Amino acid sequence: MTEAEKLPFGSWSSPIIASRLVEGAAGVGEVRCDGPDIWWSETRPGEGGRTQLVRRGPDGELTDMLPDSWNARTQVHEYGGGAWAVLSRTLVFSRWDDQRLYRLHGDTDAEPRALSPEPSVPRGLRYADVCRLDAGWLIAVRESHEPEVMRRHGEAMNELVAIPLDGSAVDDPARIVVLVSGPDFVSSPRVLGQRLAWTQWDHPSMPWDGTELWTAGVERSDDGSPTGLSGARSVAGGPEESVVQPAFAHDGSLLFCSDRSGWWNLWRTTPDGPAPVSPVDAEIGGPQWVFGERWFAPVDGATGPRVVGSIVRNGLTGLCVVEDDGRRIDVASQLTAVEQVVATDDGSGDVVAIGATATTESAPIRCRFAVYGSVELTLLRPQRDLEQQYGIGPSWFSRPEPITFPSINGRTSHALWYPPTNPSTVGPDSELPPLLVLSHGGPTSAARARLDLSRQFWTSRGFAVVDVNYGGSTGYGRPYRRLLDRQWGVVDVEDCIAAARHLAALGWVDPHRLAIRGGSAGGFTTLAALTFHDTFAAGASHYGVADLEALTLETHKFESRYLDSLVGPYPEDRATYV
Repeated sequence: MTEAEKLPFGSWSSPIIASRLVEGAAGVGEVRCDGPDIWWSETRPGEGGRTQLVRRGPDGELTDMLPDSWNARTQVHEYGGGAWAVLSRTLVFSRWDDQRLYRLHGDTDAEPRALSPEPSVPRGLRYADVCRLDAGWLIAVRESHEPEVMRRHGEAMNELVAIPLDGSAVDDPARIVVLVSGPDFVSSPRVLGQRLAWTQWDHPSMPWDGTELWTAGVERSDDGSPTGLSGARSVAGGPEESVVQPAFAHDGSLLFCSDRSGWWNLWRTTPDGPAPVSPVDAEIGGPQWVFGERWFAPVDGATGPRVVGSIVRNGLTGLCVVEDDGRRIDVASQLTAVEQVVATDDGSGDVVAIGATATTESAPIRCRFAVYGSVELTLLRPQRDLEQQYGIGPSWFSRPEPITFPSINGRTSHALWYPPTNPSTVGPDSELPPLLVLSHGGPTSAARARLDLSRQFWTSRGFAVVDVNYGGSTGYGRPYRRLLDRQWGVVDVEDCIAAARHLAALGWVDPHRLAIRGGSAGGFTTLAALTFHDTFAAGASHYGVADLEALTLETHKFESRYLDSLVGPYPEDRATYV
């Protein structure tokens, strides 16, 4: 065995160069199941960053479904998500170029056909979160930026609408039926028979602050066309409760995630009101930054009905199974990051998800719970073979370790720690490594424990990295998430500084070589840390927020009142902004 070479930290040679972060990469966004087929979206840097949709048949064959230059992406809420759905091999999606809805039958259509009318201005009508009402109709969130709407409302208008699948609304826009109008935001339509469920909220709340879950019956005309809703009522949620992802279970009950207990957990509607399903001090659910999120899936296979969910504990995300009697089973696996949990559509009781580990990148996987408390994982798409292509094997990867550390005013904060790792090089005995502190965006987001070459770029060169889940991050319960209320640029900065000082006090990093980096909201944290404190010797703000007043005056509708909670109402608290 060759003895490792001793070189100064930060000077180590590494095959993880910048270009290899994206060469051949394809980020998996959402997964859906349709009969025996499994579909997912891929964001492809090598194709200009467009989103392609991939179908995996029962024989394992992969087919790119969109023609060249077509891009399935929506701009609703600016951040998008939920841009497509597949219904009995018929694909419905929002096209990035014009934001109109299109349909494509995988076996018969050569080119996508428009379903929604052309707006009066480019991208004037945008669609997201498509679901099926019946064989002839869809339901979707429509966001109107039409000039007359903007003039009347002063901002875009979001509604739930029913859209005919036959394309007749292209020439006759009156065929589109408005089902829900009035709330500032609507999301997550779900249908069971003639029952519709959805979530809604109003300014200044964000969806992780306060939302409501509503249900109603769908009214029909003599020809079966939807005409409106009846019996609409709120069944859960409120200004201090975040409800996300409604889903009908196989017994007809309505499941959802709520943080009313202090943690996003599974709940179920009952005649007596919402009831918890297997409460746990961990998160099953999350912040709805984009449409189309799936944190759990009701399944019904050979073993009977159950719910499979992603569960976050201490910065790591795994799988759990909740049996019909409420028993919860934490499933043992190598997964450290799980997203997009969707039930298969073939009666197997399996689920499909996007999963990653400390040494593997995110990919679509099939999960079969054949043995009690464990899972069989099947990779549905070949991953990049980093070792064969570039000689980057698992020995190059620093494994994230969850840590807690003391912060200001007695707070306990959280982070993921990545020590320097290189199979052929170590640092001198007399030297400690420099530290790069990462401040995630959002700021209502979280660092994720999965293989990310942008972190390994640094650790393989002899830098230590700590990815800080500062107060305000998700995954640690609602009280921790609310620590950032009116404290943005304060609590997040304090926690990033505390993480660096904690690691230096342990003797793990050099206290004189501390750096910080972040993008967007994390860029604001970086700038505030460098401006108001002297802990860090260097920093990098990537597309960071630099002017709070300009942000609140100029940002898009979804975030237009976000700073009410993070900084304070504007213009009442203008002095704080300045």
